[in-house]
Amino acid sequence: MNFWFTADYHLGHANIIKYCNRPFNNVDHMNSTIIRNHNSRVKPEDVVFFLGDFCFKGTSGSKVGEGGPDVASIYLEKLNGHFVFIKGNHDNNNSLKSIIKEAVIELGGHELFLVHDPADASPEYDINLHGHVHGKWKIKRCNYSSPDPFSKAYKRRPILINVGVDVWNFMPVSISEILKELARWKRYGSIINPTDIDKELDSIEKGRKKFKECADKILRPL
Repeated sequence: MNFWFTADYHLGHANIIKYCNRPFNNVDHMNSTIIRNHNSRVKPEDVVFFLGDFCFKGTSGSKVGEGGPDVASIYLEKLNGHFVFIKGNHDNNNSLKSIIKEAVIELGGHELFLVHDPADASPEYDINLHGHVHGKWKIKRCNYSSPDPFSKAYKRRPILINVGVDVWNFMPVSISEILKELARWKRYGSIINPTDIDKELDSIEKGRKKFKECADKILRPL
């Protein structure tokens, strides 16, 4: 059994494609891709911590593109895993009936605070996992700390890690992947795309080899 983290599928929400510049032709394309990606990683026995905004169901008089006809159970029948749902701001009308607003778990040697909106993050925990912000960031420091001098978090700004699909290639992520990305971020700073880091390192290595070749030619004995 494995544990997975994700958020903000927005299944059935056609307008999220243009709101967040998602790379899909239409809502059916988005739904099918996210479901396929999910099942490619998550096995039936796995546990999925879903941090809010699972799907959109339209209501009478709702704006076009703001929800489809399907309730949450229709999508859940197609998705692998046992879900633990943290309530999101768009989970009021999709039949999920989420009752968990936040949670704390211990995994990968860390205590993790789980919440949908990073505005509700807890400075009491070093790592806060969240959704809600879509593509705005992947990892950043919280802009506030605990003012309580008796708190273990006094003057400490916790880390916010967005597990939403918009920054994880539209698929769930494991704790090892999260911690690996966190290590990259701590080393290189707030670079969103790890591919950029790899390209930069490759460029440096090529430059180093080229310099060595030139130096060898210059210093070669006559």
